[in-house]
Amino acid sequence: MDELKVFSGSAHPALTQAITEYLGIPPGKCEVIQFSNENTFVRILENVRSRDTFVVQPISSPVNSNLVELLIMIDALKRASAGRITAVIPYYGYGRTDKKDQPRVPITAKLVADLITVAGAGRVLTVDLHAAQIQGFFNIPVDELTALYVLGDYFSEREFNDLVVVAADIGATKRARDLAAKLDAPLAIMEKRRLGNADRTQTLNVIGEVEGMSALIVDDEIDTAGSLVGVVKALIDRGAHDVYACCTHPILSGSAIERIAASPVKEVVVTDTVPVPEKKKIDKIKVLSLAPLLGEAISRIHTGQSVGALFEQQ
Repeated sequence: MDELKVFSGSAHPALTQAITEYLGIPPGKCEVIQFSNENTFVRILENVRSRDTFVVQPISSPVNSNLVELLIMIDALKRASAGRITAVIPYYGYGRTDKKDQPRVPITAKLVADLITVAGAGRVLTVDLHAAQIQGFFNIPVDELTALYVLGDYFSEREFNDLVVVAADIGATKRARDLAAKLDAPLAIMEKRRLGNADRTQTLNVIGEVEGMSALIVDDEIDTAGSLVGVVKALIDRGAHDVYACCTHPILSGSAIERIAASPVKEVVVTDTVPVPEKKKIDKIKVLSLAPLLGEAISRIHTGQSVGALFEQQ
């Protein structure tokens, strides 16, 4: 591990610290400064020539600042002659803008992929992309991890007798189906419609049997929690007696925490791909760490082992 260096951007230093503790190495030394004119400056404070380097930076709030900081850190490492640069992006911001679903709109997920590649990254390590095709937006290798097994292990320990796994929408069906298989539970699917470009959705129908059962809602992220609250209400209206929820990325923007607190959902289980401030860690929120998963993936990439083998025995 002497040739391995893991650097942290300012988006989530606690996650980087946990990853490096798992690897048994200190975090890489660098300084990140934002000048009074809002320009970002990065300086690498140790030798990285020909080293295998990793930059941990979710593209989370403030999204644009953290994205630019990631690009500048990659450029700084490239100009310092790092041997290989891997962008570790636990949360891939702009991932929801992955296709032209309206006239004259961008595919920003592809633009971000191009920026990361041009900046000098030779590989990307990420977790639960919003859409699988985003991997194809890159011309460099992309390793996509999943939090599915971490979340599944947590709910397996709860030993539900009447559990049904519910996909929050059609797009979450595969993720929910895989979790349902792990938990040996039936699957239901929520049908809903997004209302224009606003962060609002309309829940239309529940496909599957949920009456008299404990329902576990599965999605890749929770943003404003408006969709989540609507799904919880629809499930209870259709006879579910307890409702739980889980997701990989707890964005929790706007009034999300207030909505969750007021909702009848029993528990919302998330991971630490993005930081969850203490003020948002209400009793209903449970945060699971992905640091061991990310640390093991980094170790395997560094030593040339299979990353996919992490999940083959799950």
